[in-house]
Amino acid sequence: MPHSANLARRVVAEATGTALLLAAVVGSGIMGERLAGGNVAIALLANTIATGAALVTLILTFGTISGAHFNPAVTLADASQGGLTWRDVPAYIAAQVVGAFAGVAAAHIMFGEPVFFLSRHARAGGAQLFSEFVAAFGLLATIWGCVRLRTAIVVPFAVASYISSAYWFTASTSFANPAVTLARAASDTFAGIRPTDVPGFIVAQLAGAFTATALFRWLAPATTREAEAVVVPHEADQDSEKENRRVIDGRAKARADSLHG
Repeated sequence: MPHSANLARRVVAEATGTALLLAAVVGSGIMGERLAGGNVAIALLANTIATGAALVTLILTFGTISGAHFNPAVTLADASQGGLTWRDVPAYIAAQVVGAFAGVAAAHIMFGEPVFFLSRHARAGGAQLFSEFVAAFGLLATIWGCVRLRTAIVVPFAVASYISSAYWFTASTSFANPAVTLARAASDTFAGIRPTDVPGFIVAQLAGAFTATALFRWLAPATTREAEAVVVPHEADQDSEKENRRVIDGRAKARADSLHG
C-alpha cells in the first residue's frame, strides 16, 4: 500500500480517537458536575471512570490502525525511539490537535454549551507543573514498561489504569497530553484550564515524557527495538512484523529439523 494512503488512514484514526477521548473527558466532566450537586469529589470520580473506560475502548479500537497515540508526547517519544518515522510526526500531531478540539466541540454541543468558550479554571503554580511532569512521566513509563510484554492487549488496560489513578494522586488531575491541554483551554467547564496555564503544562508534560523515555532506554535497552508496539502494533508495521515472524518460524523449524534429523 502506498505510504500516503496508509498515512491518511492512520491520521484519520488518530483524529477520530482523540476526538472521542475529549468528548468523553469534557462530556463526563459536565455531566458529573451537573449531577453531583456541588460535590467535587463525586464529579471527579465520574470524570475518572468515564475517561478510563474510554481510554481502554479507544486504544483497542484504533490501536491496530494508528498505534492509538492520541497524544503528541507519545508520538514524539515513539519517533525518538524509531517506532514512527519523523516525516509522519507532523501529520499525527496535527490530527491529534484537530481531533481534540472537535471532541470538545462535540461535548459542548451535546450539553447545550457554546461550541468553544475560554476556560477560567486556574491551574497554576509549581505543584501543578510538577504534577504534570509526574503524570506524563508515569504514562510513558507505563507504556515503555508494558510494551516489552509479549501480550500487547495489556497496554490499553495499563494506560487507562494509570491515568485513572493519576486523576486522583496528582494535583493537576493528570492531563498528561499536550493536545488535550490545548483543547481543554477552550472549555469553561469542570475539565477546563486557563489558556495562560497551558504553556507550562505542555513543557512539563514533554519533559516528563522524555525523562521516562530516556530512563527506559537505559533500564531496558531492548525497548528501542520494540518501539513500533507503542501503544500496540499498528498497520504501518504489520507487513514487516509478518515477515519477521516468518523468518523466526523458519529458523525455529530449521533448528527442530536438525535436532531430529
